[in-house]
Amino acid sequence: MVRSGAGAILVSEERRAGFEFCKFPGGGVQAGEGILDALHREFKEELDAEIIKAEFFYFNEFYQHSRFNPNEQVICFYYLATLRDPERLTLMVNNLPKGGEVGDYERFRWISLDQINENILTFPIDRKALIKFKNMLI
Repeated sequence: MVRSGAGAILVSEERRAGFEFCKFPGGGVQAGEGILDALHREFKEELDAEIIKAEFFYFNEFYQHSRFNPNEQVICFYYLATLRDPERLTLMVNNLPKGGEVGDYERFRWISLDQINENILTFPIDRKALIKFKNMLI
């Protein structure tokens, strides 16, 4: 999860294989890669952003199957990430994901912490992470 100094949180709106969804930015761990290495790589690949600080925040302790492959389990590790120059992310609007089909997209936007709620997010794991994050702010 990336929080801006202006009280907003970064989300990714995507379309893959005809399915539209909203989630927190992130991606998978490659073979031979550690979780933090993957975090830094994914932010560089997807956002051309450099993480200067990452604090472990949340891990799903419940079973969740993959939306894209029901034979796979999804395990997510959430970090609160501080980026170098987060304000430049507002310029990144519409990227075609690697290996994507025509019509697929990946867009990033900031949502005010006052306006974001669980219903904006598609996946149960992201919803639980957001609830935990908001409870930390109370």
